[in-house]
Amino acid sequence: MIIVTGATGNVGRTLVRTLVEQGHAVTAVSRGITTSDVPPGVRTLAADLARPAADLPSPDAVFLLVGGDLMMTGDPEQVVAQFAGAGRIVLLSSQGVATRPDSLSHGRAFAAFEQAVMASGAEWTILRPGGFASNSYAWAPSVKASRTVAAPFGDVGLPLIDPDDIAAVAAVTLTRPDHAKAVYELTGPELITPRQRVAAIAEAIGEPLTFVDQTRQAARELMLAFMPAPVADTTLDILGTPTAREQTVSPDVQKILGRAPGSFPAWARRNAAAFR
Repeated sequence: MIIVTGATGNVGRTLVRTLVEQGHAVTAVSRGITTSDVPPGVRTLAADLARPAADLPSPDAVFLLVGGDLMMTGDPEQVVAQFAGAGRIVLLSSQGVATRPDSLSHGRAFAAFEQAVMASGAEWTILRPGGFASNSYAWAPSVKASRTVAAPFGDVGLPLIDPDDIAAVAAVTLTRPDHAKAVYELTGPELITPRQRVAAIAEAIGEPLTFVDQTRQAARELMLAFMPAPVADTTLDILGTPTAREQTVSPDVQKILGRAPGSFPAWARRNAAAFR
């Protein structure tokens, strides 16, 4: 049996479906999960990993996602200890562990979880994605309301990754034995700027969109409504002044899946309904 935490998110939802289609027994874990969130036959468990749960089953493998408040304030050893006895743990970490090691959020917080997983006694694999294509969902309200998108650093490109590719890599590393003690950086196939992303969404929905340059401060004020200040500040640093490594296309998706990662325009076409 495989436990998938964060099972209702952009990566977890696809991962649960993929594992079920492959014939694996899955327990899907998320704070507010219900049976309507998962395919038939999947066990659901509403749990907050910050509070140890006595009813967590003993799994063969665990996909561990530690975003949000848990990443910033959770006790890594306590969180990982809840999965004692798991044969394998695949941790969704962050590229920032390598590129922003001094960052409180993307660097040090994720590094602490990586260290806890590596010390757990389970076989482990660490996935370090860069930016997600699905972060563009934040633009959906303004696209629907006014056919505009406001974003900072309009002409700075990053190789954003499709969350479905992260899920595909996670499915492989959870179920095959040849990825133990591996650390993978996951990116998309090419650099794409915010302005180009807006153009791709416009093409996907068949409607013209206007890109509005946004100041860093204006973007930060909006981000603070749904993320801690250290996360917002480091995110803006990455978006505005990425390192060379953050702008490098990683070969790891191709190596693991045997195909190139999906492009942002392909993601936009597949998710066009969210912006209509």
